[in-house]
Amino acid sequence: MDFKRAVIKVGSALIAPTSNGCSGQYALAIAQFITNCQHQGKEIILVSSGGVAAGRSIIHHGSPELSVTTRKAMASVGQMQMMANWQRFFDNPCSQILITQSDLADRARFISIKETINVQLANGVLPIVNENDTVKTDELAVGDNDNLAALVAQVCEADCLFILSDIDGVYTKDPKVNSDAELVPEITEITDAIYAMAGTSRSHLATGGMKTKIEAAEKAIEHGIDTYILNGSKSETFASLLQGNNPGTRFTAEKEIITAKKHWLKHTLKSQGQITLDAGAVDALVNKGASLLPSGIISVSNTFQAGDTIELLDDTTKEIIAKGICLYNHNDLRRIMGKHSDEIDTILGHNYGDVIVHRDDMVILKEYSK
Repeated sequence: MDFKRAVIKVGSALIAPTSNGCSGQYALAIAQFITNCQHQGKEIILVSSGGVAAGRSIIHHGSPELSVTTRKAMASVGQMQMMANWQRFFDNPCSQILITQSDLADRARFISIKETINVQLANGVLPIVNENDTVKTDELAVGDNDNLAALVAQVCEADCLFILSDIDGVYTKDPKVNSDAELVPEITEITDAIYAMAGTSRSHLATGGMKTKIEAAEKAIEHGIDTYILNGSKSETFASLLQGNNPGTRFTAEKEIITAKKHWLKHTLKSQGQITLDAGAVDALVNKGASLLPSGIISVSNTFQAGDTIELLDDTTKEIIAKGICLYNHNDLRRIMGKHSDEIDTILGHNYGDVIVHRDDMVILKEYSK
């Protein structure tokens, strides 16, 4: 395969395929593929699930419905089992990197993760990344390791992302119930139709394994990273990859990629509030590349502080058109919305700037950036 640095994400079904903890049943072939890549001079970062699955045989739970506390305990002990399982397949050392949403949302820590991984790769270490399930809360959670892998690929400036699971890729229909379902070998644009083929949608209410994989692919290709969804339970998958063939579904990286900062803003920072804009403000932001002024704001929702990320809504369509870092808190915005910038100091008694969201701290969502 033609890549220099890749992130490989491995799902729990491949790490702990039974209820007896970690196994080498599938991990060994994956490790051999990683070693072959390293021998070719390629750099690999591994994002591995499996902490909770590995800990199930150690922490007594007595119920298929696990409490949050029990899952954290399983993750804590299972993480050690998972790391030991990986290390036994490599002659070179592995490192453990546990991160949360807040680590990625903080720009300084984001860069620190990147620098740490770069040093490890330069010294022949295999970085193994996982979400820090033991300490994460809803606010600190990335949510799933598919999307985590896409964010890690961005952090590491990888040029390829492999998402390994026990499925072959994206099918035209659900292959479990449709005998005429066909594997889609290449996807050049992720649309609602692609999500529909996966039996889900872009809706935040939708859940499911394939949905998160497509979400991850969408994040990665926007940053110029080719992404593959592959069946990691088949040894022939890795033989095909080493021969330069695609045995699964490839998502082609976009040529016009958004900047690293705006990718970080769009996919990593969680929005704390919303403001609704009139038609003039929407046009200025989407079509003219302007910053947001207070005069275009119609309403302010939720509570947030200056420096928080907010969503910008089109009052006509009621859809989110952009995300950005707001220079004023919710109380200040409610006092100055609809006003001219030269009135800010008089109304508030202070002035953090003439704009509410600067264009450099704003990203227009893809479907609006025509």
